[in-house]
Amino acid sequence: MKKDINRRDFLKALGGGTIATSALLTACKSNDKGSAAASQEPPKDKMTYRINPKTKDKISILGYGMMRLPVTGGGTARENPDAPIDQDMVNRQVDYALEHGVNYFDTSPAYCQGLSERATGIALSRHPRSKYYIATKLSNFSPETWTRKASIEMFENSLKELQVDYVDYLLLHGIGMGDDSLATFNGRYMDNGILDWLVEQREKGRIKNLGFSYHGDIKIFDMLLKWHDEGRYHWDFVQIELNYLDWHYADEINDRNTDAVYLYGELQKRHIPSVIMEPLLGGRLANVPDNIVAKMKAREPEMSVASWAFRFAGTPEGVLTVLSGMTYMENLRENLCTYSPLKPLTKDEENFLQDIANDIYNLKTIPCNECNYCMPCPYGIDIPAVLSHYNKCIKEGNLPNKGSQDPDYKRARKAFLIGYDRRVPKLRQASRCIGCGQCVDHCPQRIRIPEEMQRIDQFVEQLKQNV
Repeated sequence: MKKDINRRDFLKALGGGTIATSALLTACKSNDKGSAAASQEPPKDKMTYRINPKTKDKISILGYGMMRLPVTGGGTARENPDAPIDQDMVNRQVDYALEHGVNYFDTSPAYCQGLSERATGIALSRHPRSKYYIATKLSNFSPETWTRKASIEMFENSLKELQVDYVDYLLLHGIGMGDDSLATFNGRYMDNGILDWLVEQREKGRIKNLGFSYHGDIKIFDMLLKWHDEGRYHWDFVQIELNYLDWHYADEINDRNTDAVYLYGELQKRHIPSVIMEPLLGGRLANVPDNIVAKMKAREPEMSVASWAFRFAGTPEGVLTVLSGMTYMENLRENLCTYSPLKPLTKDEENFLQDIANDIYNLKTIPCNECNYCMPCPYGIDIPAVLSHYNKCIKEGNLPNKGSQDPDYKRARKAFLIGYDRRVPKLRQASRCIGCGQCVDHCPQRIRIPEEMQRIDQFVEQLKQNV
């Protein structure tokens, strides 16, 4: 009953005019599971834009997330941290994005081993400043950066690396993370007076819009919006995780997260624009099990799986932009196709995606986005790889959890164990976890990682003993 009411509120918030458009994507077509056909070029003059109510900025509904930049030799800076960023490729993709209407670029001092801002600045500085909007963050996660001096130096260094004299959108980064999130928030922004200093920089024009990105503790989110209501601090925008799975299932998948329907609804009440992160849940919604792919293809054969998620994230009218970390040109092309122009979801399509969300939720996967914030583990465990293998086996039907009497048990057991050893070296497997908990405070999804490591290790040992 609660979910039905939320759904009606959602559709009301969207507005009839916004959701009445046809579902079919016509700019690019795809017959594969993930990306648009390489031969299809998106149009250059069809990008959908949203207007910032405060500054009247005309923002592309597709925002370029500079978190997963390509590195020389292939892959991303997360996958190959020692490889240098492929600046030529970053330049080409930024040029292509700008040419096709993308004008919002999101980075952070914490991304790509601290090199994302520099790479972003090099790529964008080759274009007129009026052609793009830069969002970056005060990513003062480490206690040694909580001092007033260190936090100011971080902000000033962002301007230097980005080669700009003002930031269009500045975020307090990762509000609500950690078990003692209020104390952490006060240490990062209040006790040192940095939040007041940032407000002063907004008044001076060095920050055009001030907001925060939210993860985790709903008390912090509610507190900051209460300050907004009271006039203590005004938020120009807020970045939240929103996708069709987290819309109703975020708190059921992990009881320390909050459903996107609530987050978006609270911002809408106050007319605060929403910037959307994780529209694909770190790629999980572009890599769904084959039976779900078949269901989506039966509905719309020419739409990619990922485009469904991007259309969901972009449909609410209070959304200013939807961020996507686009490592490869094919990712960029497909997303441009989806948003050039955006075809907002119809009511029937929104109901269809809720059914898909139900199917995915019933898989009971661990909500890991492979963001690597939990890394490095002091004991060498490859936490994202362990969780990814477990989730992959669930999606592919290779989780031998029905007992040895199941006819498929032997095949699934062999696939799980062989795949585990191939994917994760033995010295980096879950068995190495001692439960120190260092990883927990860094997880945006608030996964109880030591508990999951212990559970997976016990499961592996049972399989090895053929119990």
